[in-house]
Amino acid sequence: MIRIPQIKLQPEHTREDLARAVCRELKIKETDLKSFHIIKRSIDARKKPDIKYSYTIDAEVEKEHVVLKKCKNSQIVKSAPVSYQIPSCGEEALKDRPVIVGMGPAGLFCGLLLAKCGYRPLILERGEDVDARSKTVEGFWKGSPLKQSSNVQFGEGGAGTFSDGKLNTMVKDPKGRGRYVLETFVEAGADSSILYLNKPHIGTDVLRDVVKNMRLEIQHLGGEVRFESQLTDLQVRDGRIESICINDQETLHTAVVVLAIGHSARDTFSMLSRKPLAMSPKSFAVGLRIEHPQSMINQSQYARTDLKTLPAADYKLTKKLENGRGVYSFCMCPGGYVVNASSENGMTAVNGMSYQKRDGINANSAIVVTVTPEDYEAVDSLSGVRFQQNLEQKAYALCNGKVPVQLFEDFVKHRSSNGPGEYAPAIKGAYDFGNLRECLPKFLGDSIEQGILGFDHMIKGFARKDAILSGIESRTSSPLRITRDDFFESTIAGLYPCGEGAGYAGGITSAAMDGLKVAEAVIKKFHAF
Repeated sequence: MIRIPQIKLQPEHTREDLARAVCRELKIKETDLKSFHIIKRSIDARKKPDIKYSYTIDAEVEKEHVVLKKCKNSQIVKSAPVSYQIPSCGEEALKDRPVIVGMGPAGLFCGLLLAKCGYRPLILERGEDVDARSKTVEGFWKGSPLKQSSNVQFGEGGAGTFSDGKLNTMVKDPKGRGRYVLETFVEAGADSSILYLNKPHIGTDVLRDVVKNMRLEIQHLGGEVRFESQLTDLQVRDGRIESICINDQETLHTAVVVLAIGHSARDTFSMLSRKPLAMSPKSFAVGLRIEHPQSMINQSQYARTDLKTLPAADYKLTKKLENGRGVYSFCMCPGGYVVNASSENGMTAVNGMSYQKRDGINANSAIVVTVTPEDYEAVDSLSGVRFQQNLEQKAYALCNGKVPVQLFEDFVKHRSSNGPGEYAPAIKGAYDFGNLRECLPKFLGDSIEQGILGFDHMIKGFARKDAILSGIESRTSSPLRITRDDFFESTIAGLYPCGEGAGYAGGITSAAMDGLKVAEAVIKKFHAF
């Protein structure tokens, strides 16, 4: 195969146009092109409104060595794709099946790989299966009481199930784990375009079916999945995991426990803090969601609002403030919704969500500021958790459990808003207007204000008076890290911290990749059944 970078075409092009462009770059006849497939597609908007798609292509051609010789002074090279390799099994015997706690991306991929290799894992998920969970969440957004065990944070698929389903990651991938994750998603029902889009996403509506299909495959391969089954305790003997307790009722013996508990399992963090387990507080980010008309973002990014074959425009913004802090956009959702993502009574948290088509009228993203253990005066591993809870309690109290909303002009003037401006919030769940400054420490409120004003120089209208803010965005990542060694084990032998909740990932793809890493560690050490 030959790799050709930076083939640029108008958005309205056809696959035949792309094939002809490949032949032009390789200086071959169309009959000499056996096949080609897209490795990457991104959008080049540097000369807007003249927007182009930019492709990287792998092509199979007649007389490859001759073609490469003709192209030796260009960026065209022989392709060397990396194929993910599952390690060989170890020698240590397993008396009991491995247990995976949590069924987000980390737990799903860890469980799927172990199932494929014959380990028959047991996956415990405190929440409901995705079908029941979806009904529960929709009910909550329509006014039903919060179900603390199954909500936007907990249940089959994890927090990512009710999100935009973004799959881009900055994690280096020399072993092909990232590609394997995307291929697995496609096999489970995701659109094949995620294999090559520069910023792939699945969409919450499709992701629900994808995670369900992955679960069915795990069960088909001999694994077991138990919903509404929460890890409530674990027993340690001679520094090694001996058994776990489920729902404060059932004891289960096992020598391998994978902790893929997610970043919101605060009760589990509390239980673990009482065990001989090394954990430490870490930095995370806190802020507010901001909404703008999607048409405004399209105009800014593309200099056109008639998209036709272009996707809803996105953005990624960062700024270093005069106070020394950095502020940045996070989890940007084109054509999406702000959602009430609460998981504890008396606390309000928000997140962003998009459907696959991203055809909502508003764009939203979190505008967040990093907080460090020094900022929240950490005294133990749970200090960050308490800091998050304090913010969420204030947000809940501000609007009596409804998502608190404020226009940017009023945020700057430290006053409550009375209603929307030229456009309305797109929020899943009840909302009301208030003064979000009352939820935030001064350094956070001031930093968010300065960041939004700075971003207005990057996207015209970003700091418009009626830009809609909502809060609180407190679940960007885990507030702590569970220590693990080079073999992925914690200070309790047989206990494997994994994924975002343990502090080793930051999104769907990186969490899934970490799940694979932990599964590999188990495979290398133990023999399958």
